[in-house]
Amino acid sequence: MSDHTVLRVKGRVLVGPEDARDELWVVGGRVTYKRPAGARDVRMVEGWALPGLVDAHCHVGLDRHGAVDAGTSEKQAIGDREAGALLLRDAGSPADTRWIDDRADLPKIIRAGRHIARTRRYIRNYAHEIEPDDLVAYVAQEARRGDGWVKLVGDWIDRDAGDLASCWPRGEVEAAIAEAHRLGARVTAHCFAEVALRDLVEAGIDCVEHATGLTEDTIPLFAERGVAIVPTLVNIATFPKLAAGGAEKFPRWSSHMNRLYERRYDTVRAAYDAGIPVFVGTDAGGVLAHGLVGAEVAELVKAGIPPVEALSATTWGARSWLGRPALEEGAPADLVVYEEDPRADVRVLTAPRRIVLNGRIVG
Repeated sequence: MSDHTVLRVKGRVLVGPEDARDELWVVGGRVTYKRPAGARDVRMVEGWALPGLVDAHCHVGLDRHGAVDAGTSEKQAIGDREAGALLLRDAGSPADTRWIDDRADLPKIIRAGRHIARTRRYIRNYAHEIEPDDLVAYVAQEARRGDGWVKLVGDWIDRDAGDLASCWPRGEVEAAIAEAHRLGARVTAHCFAEVALRDLVEAGIDCVEHATGLTEDTIPLFAERGVAIVPTLVNIATFPKLAAGGAEKFPRWSSHMNRLYERRYDTVRAAYDAGIPVFVGTDAGGVLAHGLVGAEVAELVKAGIPPVEALSATTWGARSWLGRPALEEGAPADLVVYEEDPRADVRVLTAPRRIVLNGRIVG
């Protein structure tokens, strides 16, 4: 395709959950619903079009051992792109992936900087590992480095206790979140267990990743404060294997992880029913492969979230939450086209027919 090629996307364009139009045009890399006058070099794309999908929790530039090189980061980003994920919220990475911003053929990334964890309380080589007295300073540092987000590790196994435990005292968390907000950044936190949730929410946190520890006591608090969750159910599916591996040394932790896994769908459905904002994220880049966004949407539906709402959690709703456009007039033409209506069966998300990024067909 040349820079002068005009795209005509014809079929059903899902501008919103209930706003389906017959066609859109892509001119100069941007969406328009006005037929361009005198267009000669027109390429047709037909099917059901959605805004480029959002993976709101992944890690480009990271594998199970820590930071990866640029070539590996590129393959990870391409894996997401080929699955239709054209907007990524990178929820923590030790690698510098700013060079991706200069590549019009790779997904757009919203970065949370590097994880901030308690000393020896997270995966080796992933995070800044610090003590509570340094939390505010490191949050300020990552707020300036990121794209409007900061990522804390809210809980992790305490080897002395033999189970998941909070990582930060309440006062330091309050001060750190206040500093991030002063600098214009939102804060999210990794949380598997129940124990850290109330302090984090009451301290003003904006989002919680995984959130498997939500209970009938904390769900109303999340709903009242409007704190979003990103359940990462495709990652929670690994809990039984993790639990089995640590059962002999940490039996309390192992049993706890299994309980969190067993109630995962009930937890997500209860959160949704209470009005907690739920968004799609895969946690790709540590252990999981990139490109699982469609599978995560299907997991949300399996948990009991209505299909259109699960779609919104990776399209219209997710983009609004992250402050990025969907398919409105003049928006960058980032869209995915499918053979069938994804509102009828979200499983079609795993088989994009065409992928358009910055107005160019890339898949």
